[in-house]
Amino acid sequence: MDQYPLAAIESINYTIVYSLCSTFGFDLFNILVTGWAQSAFYAIWIRAGDPKPQPGTRQFVQHRRRINIIVIVAYLLYTIYEADFQLRMAGNFYQDLGVNLGVEERGINSRFRRLTLLHHPDKVSNDSNRSIAEAYYVHLKLCRDVLMDPTKRFAYDRLGPEILSWQRSTTIPDYISTGIRNLFVYYAGTAGVLTLLGFLGYIKQAAFWRFFALATLGIFELHALTSPTFPGILTKVVNPVLAFIPLHPQFLPFQLLSLLRKLILTLFIAFSQIGPLLGPLEAAPPTDDQVSQQQLQRLGALAGALEGESNMLMALEMTPFANDESAMREMRSRMKKFLVDNTIRSKVEVRNAMGEAIARRRQGVPHGAVGAR
Repeated sequence: MDQYPLAAIESINYTIVYSLCSTFGFDLFNILVTGWAQSAFYAIWIRAGDPKPQPGTRQFVQHRRRINIIVIVAYLLYTIYEADFQLRMAGNFYQDLGVNLGVEERGINSRFRRLTLLHHPDKVSNDSNRSIAEAYYVHLKLCRDVLMDPTKRFAYDRLGPEILSWQRSTTIPDYISTGIRNLFVYYAGTAGVLTLLGFLGYIKQAAFWRFFALATLGIFELHALTSPTFPGILTKVVNPVLAFIPLHPQFLPFQLLSLLRKLILTLFIAFSQIGPLLGPLEAAPPTDDQVSQQQLQRLGALAGALEGESNMLMALEMTPFANDESAMREMRSRMKKFLVDNTIRSKVEVRNAMGEAIARRRQGVPHGAVGAR
């Protein structure tokens, strides 16, 4: 029962939870950050008073797509950093002993003796710290025992600390067969989960590339498990690059595979988000508010044009009187009288009131008598 692939089943459960939570959570995060970034972009690059692209226009949609892709790539890079940070914090038996990955048995024993002189529980006088020192010393002894055993060291390098619970595995073929069974359960279950999520509509884009990346990672993981030496990508690419990063430890095969698994899951989410953004650009249909706003803008522009034309015509009509101040005053007076008279004649209420006033004056009727009748 101890060799049943429980770790693989837990990894599948992690895949389901991670995919669903990351998809839904990232959708909300993506909408909020993209909208804020687009507003900030317009505030910085468009001068005050200049028109900004309106929602629904082709330029607005194009800007939003580009900003959205930048946000997704930034999220992908952060996810890689977070996975790397978690691996560095978890450490490995080599780091705990303070030895390099290619250390031999003599180097392991020498380093363990030095650590024993520093951290042996008998050297701790405080009883409250003795239990902590004992637990730490037991862990150091476990690290020494695993790395001194060639079989366990081979299995640990490729499968990680979960091999400590495989009590029935005593030889390298035992560890390899158990590891292969766990890989089969993990990848078959993950493929089934991805198929189900795609069928339900949660992850639609890049279905071929999802399964291609999953199959490629599975083959690489199988190679890393059965190879007598570390994979070449780890010894020739990854670890030499990590050596240039200050205080960054080198990775073991199981750590590299753990990082690649999280990276693949993140890429699945990135595919589902970036895929729709790579299609043909289509402007979103404007809403009712946007249509009303556009109509008001066109009406305002038309009114401004009409006002400019009327001012120009008025200036042309007044050109003969431009140098005659008295003629200009008389023209303004007559125009004012004309406007007043025209307004009085066009208003029915004004005409009725004037008619009643004139009728009272002609008949000598006192003020207010007409209204009293």
